[in-house]
Amino acid sequence: MTQTRLGSLIESLINVLVGFVISLVLTAIVLPAYGHEVTLVDNLQITLIFTLSSIGRSYLLRRYFNASIHHAAHQLVNKGSRT
Repeated sequence: MTQTRLGSLIESLINVLVGFVISLVLTAIVLPAYGHEVTLVDNLQITLIFTLSSIGRSYLLRRYFNASIHHAAHQLVNKGSRT
């Protein structure tokens, strides 16, 4: 059974929301450790930019692989019905 587009989006959003929180904390720790002081607003903006890109990437990759698996399954079924 294939995952619906809405299911893919919901899974991606939950995954990225968890990543957002982790990234927010890590940005506040890592950037100052490398000499880049950031304000909370800067941290939120940086994290939001990467989060939006992550949502798009995750959704598109999931849809691509879902379609690839679906296509491969149809090819196997069609190949098996010819024999």
